[in-house]
Amino acid sequence: MVSIGSTLRVVPKTVDAAVGDAPGADDARLDLVFQALSDPIRRRILQRLDGQALLVSELANPFDISLQGVSRHIQVLVRAGLVQQERSGRISRCSLDVGPLLDAAVWLNRYTKYWQEQFDVLAATLAQIDERRAAETVHPTRAAVGTRRQAIHLRRSRG
Repeated sequence: MVSIGSTLRVVPKTVDAAVGDAPGADDARLDLVFQALSDPIRRRILQRLDGQALLVSELANPFDISLQGVSRHIQVLVRAGLVQQERSGRISRCSLDVGPLLDAAVWLNRYTKYWQEQFDVLAATLAQIDERRAAETVHPTRAAVGTRRQAIHLRRSRG
């Protein structure tokens, strides 16, 4: 059984040398996270690290790029705080750190109200379509008569 503590490791924000603790540091951290997530190889690396720690060589196996190329991607993830590296001699083991992902999710969550509005509009439109179909199914002649009346009225109004 996996405990939540071993799966979800939220680390408090630390002063990062690259970002600092200056005004706008939170924005700079988010920039690093979104930059790291912008590459499909880095996203696949994070997927592979989900729930397990892997050696750099194990992470590199499925990719058609050099070990050095994978290492560069990992360093971007480390700078963004998404990956923790533990070194033992020449061996480097990587693990996922979800804390920065949580920060990004909180930031994105601010905009869900706009997505929700779109879903509400879609739901209302689908309900109208369902009501029209139900009315046509129950009274097909009434729907046809109504359509004919509209066409006749339109022709008369045009001239």
